[in-house]
Amino acid sequence: MAAPQNVIAIVYDYDQTLSPTYMQDEVLFPKFGINPAEFWKRCKTLVETDGYESELAYLKVMLDYLQLDRPSNADLRALGKDLKFFKGVMDMFDGLEALLEPDHRAMGVKIVHYIVSSGIKTLLEGSELAPRVERIFGCEFAEDEAGRIAFPKRVISHTGKTQYLFRINKGMLEPNEDVNDHMPEELRPVPFKNMIYLGDGPTDVPCFTVMKKFGGHAIAVYNPDDETRASFRKAYQLSGPADRIKYIAPADYRAGSHLRLLLEEMVVEIADSIVERRRRELSEAKISAPTH
Repeated sequence: MAAPQNVIAIVYDYDQTLSPTYMQDEVLFPKFGINPAEFWKRCKTLVETDGYESELAYLKVMLDYLQLDRPSNADLRALGKDLKFFKGVMDMFDGLEALLEPDHRAMGVKIVHYIVSSGIKTLLEGSELAPRVERIFGCEFAEDEAGRIAFPKRVISHTGKTQYLFRINKGMLEPNEDVNDHMPEELRPVPFKNMIYLGDGPTDVPCFTVMKKFGGHAIAVYNPDDETRASFRKAYQLSGPADRIKYIAPADYRAGSHLRLLLEEMVVEIADSIVERRRRELSEAKISAPTH
């Protein structure tokens, strides 16, 4: 039996997509007295000199800096409450939900939000966002016998983020589920055409590529308050010379903004297509009564 495929999945990168800053810079470094410039310089050295992957480099440097403080995952989660977001992010969830009409709801259409980040999952779990999203995927730390973070348990690289798009697509959200197992398209609960991905730059290219290849929707956002225009250039290059995506927009999630209008149109378009498909399926499934 085919899956209902009535879920609209909106998937967000986090750093510089939902927030203008990196989460580490915002809440972790001030708490533990870490100099951001020195931290990222050490990460860069590991990548360029020692051949580290960038995500593993920052996790190693983070553990090196925190050797004395040795926080627990619960300590990191508590820091997440101070994370701040772009304008309108917290109001967006209810605003998008309000777009669903009675005929959408009658066909079981629902909007589900996910975060897929190379940042620290526990920080995001402590944020205001956590209750509004179905699942947060991010880098995680295992704890030692004393309950202190000790070693990376899960690392999500910018290329590895695509795995989580397929997990959402197939409904395989648990790490012990093999996302590489074959699943027919009609059994996948969230087809890519029902999915919207938001990111901010080159590290999101693999996800943008997956969305484009499989008929999904994508938006590259940029920080409108970045006077250097570096944030805008990243988005522009994705939509122009690189031809990765159709749409770029300022990271302003308030009602009436360019980004919000794009999201609303995409949500309504997907919702309408789900209703049309479901009505067609129901109509085709009816068996006419015999006539005499």
